[in-house]
Amino acid sequence: MANMIVVGAQWGDEGKGKVVDLLTEKADLIIRFQGGNNAGHTLVIGENKVILHLIPSGILHRDKVCIIGSGVVIDPEILLTEIDELTAKGHHVSPETVAISDRAHVIMPYHKVIDHARDTERIGTTGRGIGPAYEDKARRIGIRMIDLIHPELLRQKIDAHYDERLEYITKVLKVKAPQKEAMLEQLTMLGERLKPFVTDTSLLIDKAVKAGKSLLFEGAQGGNLDMDYGTYPFVTSSNTVAGAACVGAGIGPTMINKVLGICKAYTTRVGGGPFPTELSDELGERLRAFGGEYGATTGRPRRCGWLDLVALRHTTRLSSMTHLAITKLDVLSGLETLKVATAYKAGDTVMESMPADLEMFPNLELVYDELPGWEENLSQVKNYADLPPNCRAYIAYMEEKLGVKAAIISVGSKRDQTIIREELF
Repeated sequence: MANMIVVGAQWGDEGKGKVVDLLTEKADLIIRFQGGNNAGHTLVIGENKVILHLIPSGILHRDKVCIIGSGVVIDPEILLTEIDELTAKGHHVSPETVAISDRAHVIMPYHKVIDHARDTERIGTTGRGIGPAYEDKARRIGIRMIDLIHPELLRQKIDAHYDERLEYITKVLKVKAPQKEAMLEQLTMLGERLKPFVTDTSLLIDKAVKAGKSLLFEGAQGGNLDMDYGTYPFVTSSNTVAGAACVGAGIGPTMINKVLGICKAYTTRVGGGPFPTELSDELGERLRAFGGEYGATTGRPRRCGWLDLVALRHTTRLSSMTHLAITKLDVLSGLETLKVATAYKAGDTVMESMPADLEMFPNLELVYDELPGWEENLSQVKNYADLPPNCRAYIAYMEEKLGVKAAIISVGSKRDQTIIREELF
């Protein structure tokens, strides 16, 4: 038995979907524990690309149980679309393979209206209603999946706060609000279809642990987008560090054995917010082009830059990472010199940890180490020893600076373009 949390170690988009998909072969349960359909995991299976937003990546493997935990906010329409698309492609999606927490909160139609009407550009949100849904959860007026599958209870809860929503949307935001009866009719239909999947997932997880099953907890976004520890307010609306897995899935911390952090061999970020190592030049464009750096959920171009060890140390510490998975190492092939940020400077002060004060970021100077690059194409490399010497030196440098071993190295988007240095299950 092994229970492992997989989290993003940067600002999201690190390639978690592919890594989770690989690890799923050895896991019994795969649990998504936070976020919503603002996240997208892209998987390349043979010549086919599959993008998942809510259902854990394990759904592509037969005889696995995929769980959407209580920490996730769920758009029922998006979830059903995902179920239908997976079913059409021949994947087995049923209450035996997918379980949805009855305590998970629902993204309501008015949440999406509110999100679109607000200023999403400044923060860089996806406009999917995730933030407003978490706001209602914190205000204790949210709609949960248990409400969605009981029409009378759903009506009571919507009636209780609809007028407040109507006034805010029409008079403050000055946009059109969803019509209540039409919304109720749609949600009732969606709830009826999802009802067989809804259950107490914490009990399922507990039974699996007691039966000696192996659990894989799948996070969304990245550690530097954490609501508490990220570059606030340029963050997501949930906690993305490893500790959130326990709360969002309904399991105690003593059940966790390993934490795997996923990081690219360079750094990317989508949307607004500090990005100290960003390259706003031809090199940044090269990384974007070679790395296919466009968001799986929105298609937005990602900002690209050198590897930032200050940001990585921050998330490594916060999630107590035991192992690393380094992705997109192949994108760096052909660069003569690689730069890695090791510290920030503010005047005479040298900082090796992330400052909370965002006002400091525009004036920071970066302390860089330079390492020799490599010319070789890595896409066909199967063994660590066959990587170019400078490539292995780059990995060893990361391991030494972070104090964590790289157990998995990805040299391409396909399943078989992965080097496994240590079996984690």
